[in-house]
Amino acid sequence: MRNSTRYIMSVGELKRKDNSISFRNEKGNFYIPIESTKEIYCLNEVSINTKLLDFISRAGITIHFFNYYGHYSGSFYPKEQLISGKLTINQAKTYTEKREIIAKSIVQGIADNIYEVLYHYYKHDKKDVKLTLDWIKQDIPRYLENENINIKQILSVEGELWQRFYSCFKYFLPETFVFNKRVKRPPDNPMNALISFGNSILYSKTVSQIYNTHLNQSISFLHEPSEGRFSLSLDLCEVFKPVIVYKTIFELVNNRKIQVGKHFDKELNYCLLNSAGKKIFIEAIEKRFESVFYHSRLKRKVSYKTAIKLDGYKLIKFIMEDKEFRPFSIKEMV
Repeated sequence: MRNSTRYIMSVGELKRKDNSISFRNEKGNFYIPIESTKEIYCLNEVSINTKLLDFISRAGITIHFFNYYGHYSGSFYPKEQLISGKLTINQAKTYTEKREIIAKSIVQGIADNIYEVLYHYYKHDKKDVKLTLDWIKQDIPRYLENENINIKQILSVEGELWQRFYSCFKYFLPETFVFNKRVKRPPDNPMNALISFGNSILYSKTVSQIYNTHLNQSISFLHEPSEGRFSLSLDLCEVFKPVIVYKTIFELVNNRKIQVGKHFDKELNYCLLNSAGKKIFIEAIEKRFESVFYHSRLKRKVSYKTAIKLDGYKLIKFIMEDKEFRPFSIKEMV
């Protein structure tokens, strides 16, 4: 199946041309096939007009915009068709009454997937990660099984989980990609640049997948619901970060497809992927999104991109039918 995502990496103008989409830059006109396009990512300064927006809205195409630093700025997507007042009311009720249950499930899901990623390196003689593996296996469930744990404590557990994950990078990555702490805005070294760019792509992909459900994007459970962002997308993308973003990064770095001397622009206090680096990273992460696995519950093959939407459906089942919410597990492939 042809990839339905298009990336625009240069400055230019995006407009409607007859019954097609045209992108014009200094090199000329390029046409984007509307029939096979579902998402357009604008990674540079791109001019658009309302004529184009009306056209892509009727075609069901979403446009995501990113700023200079590669961070997600916002999306334009077609008028929502999948609106359910009943679900929205119950989603809000679930937030007030059962927020901690969902938040704990998400953090446990993050832990399970981080465990599987690190265990891969443990099996390949990186025994120094064992301390973190044992902590995830023994302590995370103990923390989360506490019925009196509140949302701040759950977020604290999540924060420590990510920090322990980062501390393991030095055991299986080249020294040039090891970092001391997570810095987001702007990223200050090559690893932070890769993580920020990958997380932004995953987040926007999650926005698109939730759009295809009846869920309300603004009502979240792990992250605090906030004005000006789709906080539910932040929730659902978390368990996929180890599987999609970090596995992509580790493979590109360890196979020397991404190199510090070739693929980054460094300024006084920040570090960004250059155009060549972005192209390599985008190709790799899109390949991962579109790769398929056998879903043990559905008894058929699905892509990792579809798995994000399936987690949305699981959440709906919890909200409407009180069925257990267990996010995607790379070990169980459900």
